[in-house]
Amino acid sequence: MNYSIIIYIIGWILKAEAALLVLPALTAIIYKETAIWSFLITILICLAIGIPLTLKRPKNKVFYVKEGFVTAALSWIVLSCMGAVPFVISGSIPNPVDALFETVSGFTTTGASILADVESLPYSMIFWKCFTHWIGGMGVLVLLLSLLPLTGGYHMNLMKAESPGPSVSRLVPKVRSTAKILYGIYLTMTLIEVILLLLGGASLFDSLTISFGTAGTGGFGIKNDSMAGYSVYIQVVVTIFMILFGVNFNAYFLIIMKKPKKAILNEEVLWYFGIIIGAILIIGWNIRGYYANILIALQQSAFQVGSIITTTGFATTDFNLWPEFSKTILVILMFVGACAGSTGGGIKVSRLVILFKTIRKEFHQFLHPRSVKKVIMDGKVVEHEVIRTINVFMVTYLLIFTISVLLISLDNYDLITNFTAVAATFNNIGPGLELVGPTQNFGLFSNWSKIVLIFDMLAGRLELFPLLLLFVRDTWKKF
Repeated sequence: MNYSIIIYIIGWILKAEAALLVLPALTAIIYKETAIWSFLITILICLAIGIPLTLKRPKNKVFYVKEGFVTAALSWIVLSCMGAVPFVISGSIPNPVDALFETVSGFTTTGASILADVESLPYSMIFWKCFTHWIGGMGVLVLLLSLLPLTGGYHMNLMKAESPGPSVSRLVPKVRSTAKILYGIYLTMTLIEVILLLLGGASLFDSLTISFGTAGTGGFGIKNDSMAGYSVYIQVVVTIFMILFGVNFNAYFLIIMKKPKKAILNEEVLWYFGIIIGAILIIGWNIRGYYANILIALQQSAFQVGSIITTTGFATTDFNLWPEFSKTILVILMFVGACAGSTGGGIKVSRLVILFKTIRKEFHQFLHPRSVKKVIMDGKVVEHEVIRTINVFMVTYLLIFTISVLLISLDNYDLITNFTAVAATFNNIGPGLELVGPTQNFGLFSNWSKIVLIFDMLAGRLELFPLLLLFVRDTWKKF
């Protein structure tokens, strides 16, 4: 284990967080809030720890997959712990466990909250909550890679550890250039949404904070009713952008490179939009009696389907009151998630497509033992290593999910609440059903259960293995 390079990068993470905290600090100045001091103190703490850690550049720059995974996990833990400090110092969320839950929920783009009255928070705190979504959406390490040549020729091991999906590839030969392209697309799409929301009559503050939540597919509402109080125009804009941010960013790169056909015909993208359209139509028909006409039902269905499958978590209605059939579809979409290489969470569409193709291949093998059949995705053979990784991922996923439901059941809430609470946090969605439905919050759970759910949020965002490796003894051996 190369400890020096890990410590060095964590130092840069703290310095980057100090820079990012300047924006909510400026918001506090604009709105003349005393919360400015909580941000200034946190900035000083970040710099006091971060600067000494980066004064000396490590001589040994070797950075393998193990270091990448450990660095990603530790960076997100440090980022979240420091991000929670302003909430505690300002008294907005005095309980440190609650503050950490809220911050981890922000950075992991989960959107689950312990707050019953978000509108009572200072504007600067609301801004920071929503801004954590935007920071965590693309990934803080990807941001650093786009700005700094941190680790010689080993950037890819950092990107693999933080980026979602069964496999991660460069868009261009240099990883640093890939990171810049990704953030360029991310920033451009965010700005377009901000402009469209402003045109719809939303204030600049609302447009920015809603766009942060949409871009990061996070879903922290700035109003107690989430998105229900906004106009249909704003809801439609948010629906469209939630779905767009759930698309693999490689598709946007292909469009920029004037290869739209290759982007549109991508199997994962086709399945993603197919699932969304099918779910919207089925749920829209099922809930038609709950609204004035079928068009309103379809609009509400589209928003909730887009919000759940992209794991954003915004809500325009209490879907906990919908028919059981529609609620069941939404719960299934929680697990499906968005595309790999997007800002969305969940298992990912590509994993499920490859998994179903693998099952079909095995059935074919049973019927024709001597035949040789490969799993094909986008006209290419899926390597056995990728299939093996997906199988291991799914087993680990189910194991963590089951243990988490068991552990939080000690609070003695009903099974649907416990099951969907874990589903909502582990898949980085936000709202669940029953006591953690779209009009409720996670404040009812004990500190113990909140810690379990914090682990789930981090594990879900980091695709399980980076966080789990921290608990393996051999990880820390210095070979």
